[in-house]
Amino acid sequence: MIDPRAVIDPAAELAADVNVGPFTVIGPEVLIDAGTWIGPHAVINGPTRIGRENRIYQFASIGDAPQDRKYTGEPTRLEVGDRNVIREFVTINRGTTQDEGLTRIGNDNWIMAYAHIAHDCRVGSEVVFSNSASLAGHVTVDDFAILGGFTLVHQYCSIGSYAFCSFGSVISKDVPPFITVAGNPAHEQGLNGEGLKRHGFPETSRNVLRQCYRIIYRSNLSLQEAGDRLRELDDVNGEVAMLVEFLARQKRGLVR
Repeated sequence: MIDPRAVIDPAAELAADVNVGPFTVIGPEVLIDAGTWIGPHAVINGPTRIGRENRIYQFASIGDAPQDRKYTGEPTRLEVGDRNVIREFVTINRGTTQDEGLTRIGNDNWIMAYAHIAHDCRVGSEVVFSNSASLAGHVTVDDFAILGGFTLVHQYCSIGSYAFCSFGSVISKDVPPFITVAGNPAHEQGLNGEGLKRHGFPETSRNVLRQCYRIIYRSNLSLQEAGDRLRELDDVNGEVAMLVEFLARQKRGLVR
């Protein structure tokens, strides 16, 4: 399952059925779990842990040192979950000691060519990174978000669950769950209605979220006032609670 032209450090640990293509280089302190496929010419450095049934395509650079001038070789980490697709020329860096020393990728993510995930980022599960979407350091992306091609996200921003960032979005503030944003700088464009339909949100939930959108973006309220108003709504399925929690933890203000 390992091409003889691959270079595997003796201190790396690969499950017995891991498939490694020619000219791929895997360094020490790399752990790769069962069923993962790695194409040719990829480079994986550690400390890095990669879960089960991932597919890592040619020329990807996974787990290398963070692109941070304060980094001086500390043993920081990268953790990648299960069933992720990581396409050509994707770069994912380890963390730094200025944060928790960890970059974490969840499960079932689709990360297209040339995407970049910088140090100390937290990416949930079932997130889509279209081609050349890029996260700066310390960014959080929650489950089911979609980043269009060439989306750029500033340090310390958060992108909520089920948010949709249109191609070429330049994001320097936090994007709430369920919202579509677009532009440079990015501005809200409405509820991510099509995405909610595709994920099976019932009409009742979508109506509640439309009401939430009007409270946040059309009522001339401060974020504190908007959060207080949201708490007054009848929350059937928990979506309002997700918005309230997001508003409470936002750090950079909202895209609006």
